[in-house]
Amino acid sequence: MNKKWNIKEQNLDRAEQISKKYNLGKLVSKILSHKNLKDDEIEKFLKPTREDFYDPFLMPDMNKAINRINKAIESKEKIIIYGDYDADGITSTTILKRFFKDRGADLDTYIPNRLDEGYGLNKEAVEKIAKDGYKLVITVDCGITSIEEVEIANKLGLDIIITDHHETLDILPNAIAVVDCKRKDSKYPFESLAGCGVAFKLTQAYCKKLNINENECLKFLDIACVGTISDIVPLVDENRVIAKLGLMLINKTKNLGLREILNLSGYKNIDCTAISFGVSPRINACGRMGHQEVALNLFLTNDPFEAKDYAKKLEEYNRQRQEIEKSIYEEATIQAEEQENINKSCLILGKENWHHGVIGIVSSKITEKYYKPSILLCFEGNLAKGSGRSIEGFDLHKAIVDCSKYLQHFGGHSMAIGLTLEYKNFDKFKKEFEEYVSKNLKEIPVQELKIDEEITYKDINLDLVKELKLLEPFGEANPVPLIIYKKLKIVSIRSLSEGKHLKLILQDDNTIINAIGFNLGELADKYQIGDKVDIVGNIEINNFNNIESVQINLKDLRKSIL
Repeated sequence: MNKKWNIKEQNLDRAEQISKKYNLGKLVSKILSHKNLKDDEIEKFLKPTREDFYDPFLMPDMNKAINRINKAIESKEKIIIYGDYDADGITSTTILKRFFKDRGADLDTYIPNRLDEGYGLNKEAVEKIAKDGYKLVITVDCGITSIEEVEIANKLGLDIIITDHHETLDILPNAIAVVDCKRKDSKYPFESLAGCGVAFKLTQAYCKKLNINENECLKFLDIACVGTISDIVPLVDENRVIAKLGLMLINKTKNLGLREILNLSGYKNIDCTAISFGVSPRINACGRMGHQEVALNLFLTNDPFEAKDYAKKLEEYNRQRQEIEKSIYEEATIQAEEQENINKSCLILGKENWHHGVIGIVSSKITEKYYKPSILLCFEGNLAKGSGRSIEGFDLHKAIVDCSKYLQHFGGHSMAIGLTLEYKNFDKFKKEFEEYVSKNLKEIPVQELKIDEEITYKDINLDLVKELKLLEPFGEANPVPLIIYKKLKIVSIRSLSEGKHLKLILQDDNTIINAIGFNLGELADKYQIGDKVDIVGNIEINNFNNIESVQINLKDLRKSIL
């Protein structure tokens, strides 16, 4: 697929100011200048501290939530934390369970089974919780759209506190407190916290209200960091504070389960990449395969032998998930390239026996491959259950709200959604959704590579790459810097991993540059030794046999204009 190369507008004066004020190199200074940050914001960006957290009581209903929780603890009421089966939900649940257990609360947890119950509060679970004698339910990472379920809880004598970060509907649940920064009446300065971020703010508010040492909540920043990075929320502002401070804590974490899963992941450097590709998939695999309690138990156990056992189980579930994902992806790709789908502006794909715990990942890969909004559904009896992923600039949640008349359940945000509908309505929904996308996505989408800077051989050195680490953690809204390097001669080119990846050795005068292009193996046959090419990618350090060297992680390349 063709990609649009767009070099960001340069603000050389501002970059020079930043370079002098903070004693930074040219490349890092230019990247910071693109972010349009004020001086105090740059200071916070580079060196966030615990002083950079916002007042948790600026969140809607936070005071109500703390008062009700404190009453429950004082009265010895049974409390249950109702979470979600993904990494954000598991970490959110872990934070509240550990924190309030330390406060002497009589509490337990409930994580719905993804395969049997689906996402969020459900009637059967609420009825069971009430029957088991619980008096207070605290939701994490879910609940904001559970209007009917909260009404059922109210009739059963259950009090509900909702903590969530997803988009709200026009009507809020009739709960004791609804803590969500996306509420239209919210005065909180930042609305993009992950669910675990909201859970962390709840513990922060509790400490503040009851004059408890703030270290009692700050010690969970390692867990909050994992959930924040895993949920792909923008790593800016308060999320960046959580992630940056949390990564420092992860390197010396006292959580036995987190330590074990890090060891199994094989990553030597514990950074955003290690969490995104080493930790998150293993946690999520439990929920996807219907074993959500294993991931939660991993983070809650204080027994080192149990931690090892749970971590091994996560490893096995992740292996199973990978096999299933590969099979579904191959089948979905065949459907996507059928004549009836190939020229459409979105992809609505479905099949019996697709594992609906895994299709969200496959939807992400389909969207990445074809750069179109996609929804994948598995047909189970009279129901179709699925997940969708979007592209930059297209609000998938808004689209699904507009096409919701055929849906039984749905939720999510602009880039990712989940949905359930009756199978008999699949074709009707597909037609309506395709019409909506066609109307609101009039131009054929082209993935844009937003390039930070053009470099030459003078910039290829380890010191420059290491200075880029000041900008970590990278993620949504703070991507790894993209560079362009022009007129490089191909010295060697070949594909790796059965044609999946691309390996290049490039030359600029007397400088040799190594480059790796993941999932770009098909380009190996389109270029030959001696060709002059322009490349776009990320500069990184390759550590082979304990020898460090600069490497370009390719995102695209094309022949140079000579």
